[in-house]
Amino acid sequence: MDVLVLIDKLDDLIHNAKPVPLTDQVRVDKEEIYDILDQMRATIPEEIKQARWIVKERQEMLAEAKREAERVIKEGHEKQKQLVADEAVTSEAERGAADILEEAKVREREIRLGAEDYADEILGTLETNLSKFISAVQRGRDRLAGADDDADDSR
Repeated sequence: MDVLVLIDKLDDLIHNAKPVPLTDQVRVDKEEIYDILDQMRATIPEEIKQARWIVKERQEMLAEAKREAERVIKEGHEKQKQLVADEAVTSEAERGAADILEEAKVREREIRLGAEDYADEILGTLETNLSKFISAVQRGRDRLAGADDDADDSR
């Protein structure tokens, strides 16, 4: 289950809790809260696994881009050697090889930047979700602490 859904459930549980007469306190079912917290604990590691998977995918994409760039560069060098053998087209070979190398570098950079942007976007989303989760948990704890303080004051 999505952590944000669980946070909403926890928030609703507290918000819709029965008020204690003549106080600002509310009465909540401790077991329901613990159940939701347990679900959150189970869900967060899964989201962290997803983030790690995304980082791994990014690294694999970068490695693939590097291999592709190396392959293209190698092909460029081989083509350059073939063209240099024929003196009549030496200048053409140098220009062609330089173009191939430049194209390979541009392509590698585009792939790398795209992979980094994708990973950053996913990690940013995860960071936002985790921040919301932490804020919601803190609000819930603050409400519970406020309910406990009010209960102590009324004694």
